[in-house]
Amino acid sequence: MKISVIGAGAMGGATVEGLIKGQQFKNEDITVSDPSHVVIEKFAKTGVCVTTDNKLAADNSDIVCVVVKPWLVERVLKDIKAELNPKRQILIVIAAGVPSASIKEWLGENCPPLFLVIPNIAIAEMASMTFIVPVGASEANIQTVVGIFNEMGNTLITDEQHLAAGTTLASCGIAYAMRYIRAASEGGVELGFKADEAKKIVMQTMKGAVELLDASGLHPEAAIDLVTTPGGVTIKGLNEMEHAGFTSAVIRGLKAGAK
Repeated sequence: MKISVIGAGAMGGATVEGLIKGQQFKNEDITVSDPSHVVIEKFAKTGVCVTTDNKLAADNSDIVCVVVKPWLVERVLKDIKAELNPKRQILIVIAAGVPSASIKEWLGENCPPLFLVIPNIAIAEMASMTFIVPVGASEANIQTVVGIFNEMGNTLITDEQHLAAGTTLASCGIAYAMRYIRAASEGGVELGFKADEAKKIVMQTMKGAVELLDASGLHPEAAIDLVTTPGGVTIKGLNEMEHAGFTSAVIRGLKAGAK
């Protein structure tokens, strides 16, 4: 099975890095198409096939991934339309806010089984939270696509209506989590730690919180109760954050992103 990734910018490049680290495809069965020679040269060193010709990339693949900015999707799809074959290919479009109805209209009868997919950049480290919307796909198609992205993190099959919410919660959400790391690290510097030490402390603390919740199945608030001694420093810190609107700010940011 061969896969092509058309567009190797931030998200496309991260996806290629995840595919290279995974076991689903041999490097020689991965094709990267991008107009940037810098990008092409970077991935050529890994042993994947590279090209600047999107048509060639699409024609030689069983799975075609289009990972470009939303406003470029129509142009790219129309450019490779003649190379797409619904009988032997799967089409994956990774671009926020591009409806399946538009994709099907642009491609007409040449539209293969379609998947709208939204990962986040942690896919490069096999740790993405990826949302998958199958459109006109068989169960076998779904198993194939879910298998590819499950290897690079966790997946959730959802409907198109919830894709925007998933995007802000996980794809944008990774930036929100990083902003907390930055803020807490800066706080750590003010408390007396060196910047690198503070970042390391905060990152390990976040990793521990995630692993604890994952292993225990506890609701976050129940886990918080385990470390909030009555009258202690933890509850004082939490309450001060809430007075400043911590929870409200997070929810408002997520809702703004979903719009």
